Amino acid sequence: MERENELGDYLRARRAALAPADAGLPDDGPRRVPGLRREEVALLAGMSTDYYIRLEQGRERHPSEQVLRAIAGTLRLDDAATAHLFRLALSVVGPVAAPATVAPELLRLMDGIRDAPAFVVGAAQDVLAANAMARELYCGFARYDNLLRMIFLDPFAREFYADWDHAARTAVGNLRASSSQFPQDQRIERVVGELSVRSPAFTGLWARYEIRPRTHEDKHFRHPRAGEIRLHFEALAVTSAPGQHLSVYSAEPGSASADALVLLGRPVEQGAASTDRTDPAEEGESRS
Repeated sequence: MERENELGDYLRARRAALAPADAGLPDDGPRRVPGLRREEVALLAGMSTDYYIRLEQGRERHPSEQVLRAIAGTLRLDDAATAHLFRLALSVVGPVAAPATVAPELLRLMDGIRDAPAFVVGAAQDVLAANAMARELYCGFARYDNLLRMIFLDPFAREFYADWDHAARTAVGNLRASSSQFPQDQRIERVVGELSVRSPAFTGLWARYEIRPRTHEDKHFRHPRAGEIRLHFEALAVTSAPGQHLSVYSAEPGSASADALVLLGRPVEQGAASTDRTDPAEEGESRS
């Protein structure tokens, strides 16, 4: 994912996404290109146009923290986007993401969540482990392996996500955030490479350089068996395994979505009951 001038790409994408009115500038009608002009960014950030152009073109390699903070303020960058700007401009070496293995203790914790979908994802949004409820929730997908691949390459995603556009944009922003945190991660690079080739929708969103780590949000699904489900999502960072998150869904108590989760869990309960009723002698015979 290395580029010759990734800082310049990032600055151009972020100024293109900011309307002049949002930066306190008068609306002068339609523009040849969207967003702010380079001279406007320079003016608002308190620097010469020539200096900003050199920074965007990659000819200025040593901006001060004061300059970077001024640019971040001008472009209305939030904390995550500002941190990414600093990492690019100051060539900060990021940490190494954890391997694609889940610790036994985390697996026990995840499997202990029996009345809600829970799963563990890695830095590239690979599903590393999932409890039975999570597998039931995502049962309509051909493969339950990588959240980005599922959203952009599986046709079922358009039925499953009530607002597919929002889900797609959120997922890409989250992958961008992970890519910013782990810039040398080869698995992220492979995922981005595959989706860039196979999905124009992904390519367009990836080019926007939106850095949006997903920690919590409300989700609206259309499940093939349980129907409409509205769930709250929480992503809990696994501090012992950088890049991994334990994702857990929950429903408002007493709501229709809570009832839908109960319906979703019936095959899980039936499977567990069937296992519990297995005759040890019969099980031994089946293995002999």
